[in-house]
Amino acid sequence: MLDADEFAAWFRLLETPGLGHEGVRRLLASFGSATQVLQASKAAWQQVVGAQLSQALDREPEELQPRLRAARQWLAGGEQRQVLTIGDDDYPALLLQTPDPPLLLYVQGQVGLLNRRSLAIVGSRNASAQGVDNARSFGAHLSRQDWTIVSGLAFGIDGAAHEGGLQGAGSTVAVVGTGLDRVYPARHRTLAHRIATDGVLVSEFAPGTPPLPPNFPMRNRIIAGLARGTLVVEAALKSGSLITARQAAEYGREVFAVPGSIHAPLSRGCHALIRQGAKLVESADDILEELQGQPRLVPGDAPAPGVRDDPVLRALGHDPATLDTLCARTGWSAQELSARLLELELEDQVARLPGGLYQRRSHA
Repeated sequence: MLDADEFAAWFRLLETPGLGHEGVRRLLASFGSATQVLQASKAAWQQVVGAQLSQALDREPEELQPRLRAARQWLAGGEQRQVLTIGDDDYPALLLQTPDPPLLLYVQGQVGLLNRRSLAIVGSRNASAQGVDNARSFGAHLSRQDWTIVSGLAFGIDGAAHEGGLQGAGSTVAVVGTGLDRVYPARHRTLAHRIATDGVLVSEFAPGTPPLPPNFPMRNRIIAGLARGTLVVEAALKSGSLITARQAAEYGREVFAVPGSIHAPLSRGCHALIRQGAKLVESADDILEELQGQPRLVPGDAPAPGVRDDPVLRALGHDPATLDTLCARTGWSAQELSARLLELELEDQVARLPGGLYQRRSHA
């Protein structure tokens, strides 16, 4: 745990405009600690980072003190809140193996989860009902096998992955693009509070930092860096999820993708990853077999009996379909089919989509 003076020194270095991670690393390597950096002379700084950056370091940023007070207030505001610097024993070991690890992390929750075996699950914010089901089911299955689920607390796939992770002993890590005094999106406030208690929240951004667009690609590199592999459940061709997957591949980590319908825009990103060498997965066991060998079964993971024998589910297949299409496939009347589809919705086997479409739910 950093003392107050050392934390203030770290904060000053990281908040100095233009200095960046590389500049801070060079200063720390030269002077030994953040406090010793600030005790050195401007001339000494200049020899390490040059005249322009030493000049910036010599001027205290205008908002430094209010931001420092906010960070200290957050740290003092509850249990299980701390900062980890890159030299701390609890700092995530896998992050140290990446090209640009965060120099300081703000952490709230079960810090030990940051060094457990983990898998990142990412995907679209505008996920389909099936995609949300898949993310939650993959997360729950893997967490029951003591794998920690890492994601970014966004809408859609991220949120479902965290919910699944909370169902097992592996739990979940949420890496966010704001300060930990904020929840973004706000509708995930309850989920974030659960993670702060039973999982862990992580950010490299100081308390008070709003959800600025440049922060999220930086967050994505941490998601990829914390995990042994990354699973993309649903993603468009141009999405942050594909950036995370590419970073995972660059780090030498495994990349997995869930295939989908050729007609679904949110399947195109996954299909592109598979063409580029990502491993196609149809169940969470496919991931476990790749990462750790044959998995052991856990009660509750088997599919519900009788599902494959239902004529409506057989007619529906795995692509969205309209009521008229299903009438043509089954020969049933619209009234009969509507009644059966409602039963299947209540049994959580079918989802009703916008535009009068129905889609079968399957469970990873």
